[in-house]
Amino acid sequence: MAHKHRDDDGEDHDDHVRLDKWLWAARFFKTRAIAQEAIAGGKVLYNGERPKPAREVRLGDEVRLRMGPYEHIILVRELNPRRGPAKQAQTMYEETSASVAAREKLAAQLKAASAFNPQAAWTDSKKDRRDLRRMRGKD
Repeated sequence: MAHKHRDDDGEDHDDHVRLDKWLWAARFFKTRAIAQEAIAGGKVLYNGERPKPAREVRLGDEVRLRMGPYEHIILVRELNPRRGPAKQAQTMYEETSASVAAREKLAAQLKAASAFNPQAAWTDSKKDRRDLRRMRGKD
C-alpha cells in the first residue's frame, strides 16, 4: 500500500510504493509474484542498483527492465498501488527516447537476422510429416 504524507496544504499524497507492486500496477507483469521473480533474478535495476522487491519507488526514479532481448529504461511519473486500466498504467511511467530507439534498432536487427535463418521459413506440412513417417516405416 502506498504510504501517505500530508503536504503544507493539508492534503494526503502518495509518497512511495513497493517496486514489485508498482511494476504490477504499471502492467509490466501479470502478477506481483512474477514481478518479484524478475526483481530477484536481476531483470530489474532501480537507479542503477539491484533492488529487493520491497524497495520503495519514488517519483522521478529510473527503472531499467529487461524483458526478453529488450531493455526498457523507464522514469517513474506516477505512484499508484492499485492496478487499473491499461490507459491509466501508461501514465505511470515515461520511457526514455534512447530506450525506444535502442529497442527499435534491436527489433530491426533481430528481424534481419531471422531472414538469414533457413530453418525459420521451413516448416513441414501435416502431409509432409505423414509421408516422412511412412517412409521411415513408423506408420
